[in-house]
Amino acid sequence: MPRIRIATEADLRAAVRLDAEAVDCVESAFAALAKGGVVMPPILRLDIPAANGEVDVKTAYLPGVPSFSIKISPGFFDNPKLGLPSVNGLMTLFSATTGLLEAVMLDNGYLTDVRTAAAGAVAARHLARADATSACIIGAGVQAGLQLEALTLVRPISRATIWARDPAKAQAAAAGLAARLRIEVTAAADPRAAVAAADIVVTTTPSTRPLVLADWLRPGQHLTAMGSDAEHKNELDPAAIARADLYVADSLAQTRRLGELHHALAGGTVADEAGLAELGRIVTGQTAGRTAPEQLTVCDLTGTGAQDTAIATYAMARLASEGAGTDFDA
Repeated sequence: MPRIRIATEADLRAAVRLDAEAVDCVESAFAALAKGGVVMPPILRLDIPAANGEVDVKTAYLPGVPSFSIKISPGFFDNPKLGLPSVNGLMTLFSATTGLLEAVMLDNGYLTDVRTAAAGAVAARHLARADATSACIIGAGVQAGLQLEALTLVRPISRATIWARDPAKAQAAAAGLAARLRIEVTAAADPRAAVAAADIVVTTTPSTRPLVLADWLRPGQHLTAMGSDAEHKNELDPAAIARADLYVADSLAQTRRLGELHHALAGGTVADEAGLAELGRIVTGQTAGRTAPEQLTVCDLTGTGAQDTAIATYAMARLASEGAGTDFDA
């Protein structure tokens, strides 16, 4: 009888951390996309407007990886008013040889949080200046903190600012991150000034209107936008895409449909995606990344099923090595 491993959020938090190994794991997913052979259907999304909610289903098969994941990820953005988290969900893992279920990971979105932050680190590793020391994070939620933590793994970040529409949340997030990361982190009152002063800018919100305008940006910066994973979401002024010396997508097939590129194409700011880059091709050396310190680079992260399969199989290996989780006979 096949055995299925059930892992709780506590199991997964103990086994999987946002560290260099997790970043390398997610980088391998980008590389797989560039090398070819990945089977990754379009994201399935269910919108529930009455509850300000959405549910995304993502999956991918990666050649040479023994398992594949199917992730169910609800995001209900009014939940904090009820004292509940905005994001939860689970990942399932199946054998890529037999199709049999191998694991159910009741992570409540934790693995997604880790792989999304790790993707931000991959983007910064390949696109931000090597001497980048300052960051501006737009947003004050869980992902805002994780994105800043991820940046510290790949760049010598010594100071950061947090801006959010709720100043109290920004102040609380800044205080907590300063204590946790042991760097200077402050809440910003003026987003324009905060963005202009930073070497690296990361947007981490589900905003439906631009929060960062093109004329706030300056040469030498790197900007990662990771909140626009649906057609109605939009964190960047579309003119920022046109202004960038180098625009990079996690998947052009996705960003032209639901990322920041989608809005630039729809508004005519960018004529087409010809010549635009994908992060995996930069990771594998097929396309050049940053080539000069004065370049303005923008990375558009919408989240891919390839990342989910990579982090889920990594989590399974970590669970096995630590004897974590509970096995059941199917």
